[in-house]
Amino acid sequence: MTRITQRKLPEGMNLWRTEELHAAGFNDRKIAALVRSGVLVRLRRGCYIRGSTWEAQKPWIRSRQLIAAHAHGTLTTAAGGFVYSHTSAARLHGLFLWDVDDRVHINTVTTPSRTSHGVDVIPHTRALSPSEVETVQGMPCTSLERTVVDCCLMLNFKQCLIVVDHALRMGANALVLQDMCHSLGGRNGVINLRRALENADQKSESPGETLTRELILRLGIAMPELQVEVTTKKGKHRLDFAWRAKRLALEFDGKVKYFDYAPTGEVIYRERQREKALMELGWRFIRITWQDLFREHEFKVRLLRALQE
Repeated sequence: MTRITQRKLPEGMNLWRTEELHAAGFNDRKIAALVRSGVLVRLRRGCYIRGSTWEAQKPWIRSRQLIAAHAHGTLTTAAGGFVYSHTSAARLHGLFLWDVDDRVHINTVTTPSRTSHGVDVIPHTRALSPSEVETVQGMPCTSLERTVVDCCLMLNFKQCLIVVDHALRMGANALVLQDMCHSLGGRNGVINLRRALENADQKSESPGETLTRELILRLGIAMPELQVEVTTKKGKHRLDFAWRAKRLALEFDGKVKYFDYAPTGEVIYRERQREKALMELGWRFIRITWQDLFREHEFKVRLLRALQE
């Protein structure tokens, strides 16, 4: 593999087209052998990534690399005329997505043919204004607001709420989103977009927190405040959700909270010290994980019992 040299690729990617591997001295049989051994991973027809790079990446990075593989295989050989849109644009912008497949969405200037794109590509033909197109990670992409609206027209309500929460947190213009929503009239999917805009909260810091809030809303339980700051003898601490009058806190314990930013033991120790300081002030805690969000009856009973104490 030392004979393969990197070309100018989309930021953060490490990809080769088949002809680039040929030029580096690898025929089809050698490429196939490298794929079987795991040295290379075939991302799509005619595009490969180094296996060690692929294996080391988190799922959301892999999803962006699949878009980069499409870009590397098409933008450099085709006449152009398309931009990445919908959930592909959301991934390029870095928006949270939940339970969404990895198909590549593009917006084209001409009517798409069923045979002109791969089975992993979904073409669209919505007319875009210049303000609705920008370059993200070196690739043409719909603007943040256009991306949010397009996603919400094809996703379910929970997925929409996650996208809108995060987009607002990233600085999406809420007035622009509202105007775009009003312009859609009776378009399919607009109801989910409208509901998401009505119930969005930019204070949500993760898909888990958004889904927790959606569940509380759907169960008809009094909505808590988000990201509540409480001062203790150990300093200021922020709670994911809190009912101040009840001094009840609800914390969503996703793995990212413990594993991505510091050694696990250290993070958990600090978390328990923080909780101890809050409990001395009379605060009680309910901790939930992803699994609890799908045990709705148990969640409701547990939360109502705590609120009634």
